[in-house]
Amino acid sequence: MKIHHLIPALVALAWAGTVIGAEPVTVSSNQPACCAKELPAATPLSDRSLYQLDSSWTNDSDASLKLVALRGRPQVVSMFFASCQFTCPVLVKDMQRIEAALPENTRTNVGFVLVSFDSTRDTPAALAQYRKTHGLAANWTLLRGAPDDVLELGALLGVKFKKDLRGNFAHSNVITVLDADGAMVRQIVGLNRDAGEAIEAVERALASKKKEPTTKTD
Repeated sequence: MKIHHLIPALVALAWAGTVIGAEPVTVSSNQPACCAKELPAATPLSDRSLYQLDSSWTNDSDASLKLVALRGRPQVVSMFFASCQFTCPVLVKDMQRIEAALPENTRTNVGFVLVSFDSTRDTPAALAQYRKTHGLAANWTLLRGAPDDVLELGALLGVKFKKDLRGNFAHSNVITVLDADGAMVRQIVGLNRDAGEAIEAVERALASKKKEPTTKTD
């Protein structure tokens, strides 16, 4: 597992920098007010967050990113492979039905993520073509990764997959709703399921995000 609980170590390091040899910070009266304003600290990720994973991924624009880049809004996630002709297209249609059923003002605050099993054939170009073929909008993220990272993510999502001699995959069909910090809210197992389950989970994740405490600054 590559989930690292770095927050305590980082906090300790920051504290050490404060008390050992640290110079006091003095705000000059000539500094603009913007420089003197203290910014709120970022909310730490919970131990249940998938965004604790340190693995690197590549999207269909050939850009490298970590899963924590998805933080900030709920995500509807599934695993697939682009050359699948059977269950994967149905799985993607299920996700599109979830997207279409969301109220318009909610839809813009939700992301959709497809992570490929096929580290060999699903190049960024292949994923870009898949996006075009299936009409996936900008709020969809298509990712590929190293085989070990794909296996690890699959295990955390409860998705089983096995490659056959022709390079195709037998796999579980699971849609996972993550909250804005990457913690699982709900999983929908199987195909052609009622979108209402996922809609309810997305709305719960959005409501939870709105209730997050904010740090007041002067």
